[in-house]
Amino acid sequence: MQTVIAGAGPTGLLLAGDLAAAGVEVTVLERRAGESNLTRAFAVHARTLEQLDARGLADEVIATGTRVTRLRLFGHVSVDLGALPSRYDYVLITPQYNVERILEERAVKAGARIVRGTAVTGLRQDERGVTVDTDQGSYAADYLVGADGARSGVRQALGLGFPGRGAVRSLMLADVRMAEPPADAITVNAVGAAFAFIAPFGDGWYRVFAWNRGHQVSDDTPLELDEVRDTVRAAFGTDFGMGECRWLSRFHSDERQVERYRTGRVFLAGDAAHVHSPAGGQGMNTGLQDAANLGWKLAAAAAGWAPAGLLDTYHAERHAVGKLVLRTSGGLIRLALLQSRAARLGRDALANLALHLPPAQRALTGTVSGIGIDYPHAPRQADVETGSGRLYELLRTGRFALLAPQAPRGYEDRLVHARHDRCILVRPDGYRAWTGTEGDVAVALRTHLGDPR
Repeated sequence: MQTVIAGAGPTGLLLAGDLAAAGVEVTVLERRAGESNLTRAFAVHARTLEQLDARGLADEVIATGTRVTRLRLFGHVSVDLGALPSRYDYVLITPQYNVERILEERAVKAGARIVRGTAVTGLRQDERGVTVDTDQGSYAADYLVGADGARSGVRQALGLGFPGRGAVRSLMLADVRMAEPPADAITVNAVGAAFAFIAPFGDGWYRVFAWNRGHQVSDDTPLELDEVRDTVRAAFGTDFGMGECRWLSRFHSDERQVERYRTGRVFLAGDAAHVHSPAGGQGMNTGLQDAANLGWKLAAAAAGWAPAGLLDTYHAERHAVGKLVLRTSGGLIRLALLQSRAARLGRDALANLALHLPPAQRALTGTVSGIGIDYPHAPRQADVETGSGRLYELLRTGRFALLAPQAPRGYEDRLVHARHDRCILVRPDGYRAWTGTEGDVAVALRTHLGDPR
């Protein structure tokens, strides 16, 4: 089976690696001819680290960044991640390009082919396959996945709308050096008229996001470093000795979500399916979770054992999560940009009060980190020790994991078994497919993995 993926960002590369590792022929089409230094994502959340752990990549990604155990919301409200029920009870701060590099190395090593300087211009599909038209020629595929960003050529070729609204206009971006850099790995504050966020690249350069309520202009309006410096000073009381600058740009942030993640043999993932405000650092993480959900399902279809309706569960499970992320990130950015001082004081007081209530803190940290996000019939399965090692180490095979006293027969190509006193069937993406008794294992396996061979 041939799968074409449009987009060599984190979403497309994780998916390509998963499919190639499962023996699926994969071609990734990337419209950029070379690498770009543009990176808006810096946060790798706990659930994403768990997914990387299930691919043997977590330690390598962690080595590139800084662990942060407390998040500051609105500059004054502290959120403790130390109680997360995960071995990754923190958020990792590392530029997106570090994650992309590691995912690309894995995908290429597994056999994925990456073609750069090629943009999707159209597509045709029927019950037998998809023809993907590009500005460099056409590709025949069994399935196509559009992971090609907010201006997705795949989504446009499908004729799908991207309903939503603008979240924040006239955000300023700058890569700078600082004579007196902030002490925290993540530095963020909002004072009503100004908002600023600072994150390190790890090599002496810092990415600055800044917003000035009083100067809302179009994305193509020229930007000077003095405007960024003044806005940062308004937000923090200092510009941290901002000096040398290597890059400046403006952009706007939208809140949008496509209505269907699947149209026949074509799927949408990452920013091609949903975009939202940068609050909470959800963008890259949500896209990676899309890929983790879709990859094993496409691999099952390629292997010929996917139960009826399995591919439809991608939309059913991930569209709801995308909607939740839109609500969460949209709420956070609107609270951060409250204009009046009285409103901000009230927000901070209520937030601090709520976060002293364990259920409220669990709900917030679980949603932002992804640890608390379950699917309706498949809750997240925490890592556990088994007779054969950690569960997430077993998932590195890309197969289902059955924790049970006895190993079944006939599913060796789809299943890895570990002795355990409970009976739990875990999907390749780390969500629980079934929990029951030993006597029901055979029925559960037929339901989720088809007939044995």
